[in-house]
Amino acid sequence: MLLHEKNSKEDFKKRILLSLVFVVLIFLIILSRLCYLQLLHGKSFRNLSENNRIRIRKIPAPRGIIFDRNGNILVDNYPSFSLSITPEDVPDSKAILEGLSHLIDTPVENFMEKLDNASDYPPFKPVRLKADLNKKEIAVIETNKLDLPGITIDIEPKRFYLHENLAAHLIGYIGKISKSELRSKAYADYNMSDILGKYGIEYKYESLLRGKEGGRQIEVDAAGRELRVLGKLAPTPGKNIYLTIDSHLQKVVENLLVDKKGCVVAIDPNSGEVLAMASSPTFNPNQFSKGISFEEWHELITNPYHPLENKAIQGQYPPGSIFKIITAIAALEEQVITTETEIYCKGFYRLGRRNFRCWKRPGHGYVKLHKAIVESCDTFFYQVGKELGVDRIASYSFLFGLGEKTGISLANEKKGLVPTKKWKLKTYKYPWQGGETLSVAIGQGFVSVTPIQMVNLVSAVANCGIIYRPQIVKRIESTNHDIIREFPPEILIKLPFKSTTFDIMKNALSGVVNEPRGTGKRTKIKGVIVAGKTGTAQVVGMKDDDENIDEESIPFRLRDHAWFVAFAPVEKPEIAVVVLVEHGGHGSSSAAPLAKEIILESLKVSVN
Repeated sequence: MLLHEKNSKEDFKKRILLSLVFVVLIFLIILSRLCYLQLLHGKSFRNLSENNRIRIRKIPAPRGIIFDRNGNILVDNYPSFSLSITPEDVPDSKAILEGLSHLIDTPVENFMEKLDNASDYPPFKPVRLKADLNKKEIAVIETNKLDLPGITIDIEPKRFYLHENLAAHLIGYIGKISKSELRSKAYADYNMSDILGKYGIEYKYESLLRGKEGGRQIEVDAAGRELRVLGKLAPTPGKNIYLTIDSHLQKVVENLLVDKKGCVVAIDPNSGEVLAMASSPTFNPNQFSKGISFEEWHELITNPYHPLENKAIQGQYPPGSIFKIITAIAALEEQVITTETEIYCKGFYRLGRRNFRCWKRPGHGYVKLHKAIVESCDTFFYQVGKELGVDRIASYSFLFGLGEKTGISLANEKKGLVPTKKWKLKTYKYPWQGGETLSVAIGQGFVSVTPIQMVNLVSAVANCGIIYRPQIVKRIESTNHDIIREFPPEILIKLPFKSTTFDIMKNALSGVVNEPRGTGKRTKIKGVIVAGKTGTAQVVGMKDDDENIDEESIPFRLRDHAWFVAFAPVEKPEIAVVVLVEHGGHGSSSAAPLAKEIILESLKVSVN
């Protein structure tokens, strides 16, 4: 009996000991876990806890305001109310969004799509569901706020283009940042719902216009509802930009282009400042600001006349007879001709087995340089071009900046093309032909230019040899009107030509407008001496038996382009202008009258 009791006591002691060991082990495990959570990761878990209670709501910065040269506002901002959801605060996102869709009469699929698109982003970041809420929508959401956990309404500045499509290609538009842009290093500090410039000035000066966003530190409850504001950092507005354009002249230009396809550029030949730049057809940047629909976007990109293309800097066209200015200057400087050199025009020039026609079928008779420019005699320039050769013509073209970008502060500018013998051999693996030189001499064949290059060309004649970089920004200011940067005239090159060469050209170009047989006589203005040059550029080549064809019977897309370049007043130029009317036919009838209206308006503005 005693032995049995002794064994029982010992078993009991062992069980007690094992229990104590077990309790100690459990305690040590708990203690180690507490050490792990509190000592090693306490800070991170504390932050997570705070994040569940404290949120940072960003306050977007207003973009900088865009003005014209006279201080008239072109682009501004207005307060807009947007609807967002924070996924982390929503227990059942589908149910919440279905309820929301009924309240504001918006398909739930729209909300779900936006939420799905943001699935790669952190759940504590708000996802924008709808922009530009109206008063009724705001009232309904606020009334049902307790039933909409995770749903917030934010006030943000919205871009507003006051004159809709005025200078749209110059100013540009904004849009929501894309996934590819977010992955780019250039946009490393942007977030998924940010707006940025996509085109024009809005794109080129994005870093200045953007500003710096602020934020509110707020305390929220378990449903993400705002309880109180703990701190606030005001946003810094973007810089204001003053353009060189005159909004009144811009309106005149754009009205002249209504129902036409083409462009106009007007510049100050004494500085290179762009006074007006318009491309037609155009678009309304407010479409992009409010969020362009798929249907609207599809309509823009499928339009055969490319309304999103800035034809002034991106359109590449044969220059037609405007190019005769370069051929004439090259011939004078190279002493291939003088002002007294006389060439007989019988309506065509024969080279080899081909007749190269003059636009005037009966011919111009005996022609000197002045008459050749005034009446735009092709035969004269065929023979002058033959003597010069394509490479000498090209070298003078390069001096005027053709075949290269002008460097204007807009993206996607095109270079055009100035052909040479070397270029032809490299591109086509076939040597240059003599007849191709004749075509180039009158602005046809392989040569192509942009309208901004052509206005630079005529501006250099007007100011006797200075090529300026076209300027579209006059100055940049802070919101306090402190000048951050000014843009003085930038000379690209001073042409090394004799002053007499410019005198000869200015006199001839004046004759184009002011003499009875001048091709640009429709631009004549009483009391103002205007100089100019017409151009008709073939879209497709014509056969010798096509001269009597009725222009109205030619499909619109195959009709010639109409050019006119001009400057005025000749004695002290204040404006240089280029007008291009796509498929407009003759420059004298389609483009020249538009230039006259622009010059009249510009000179009237400058006087006042």
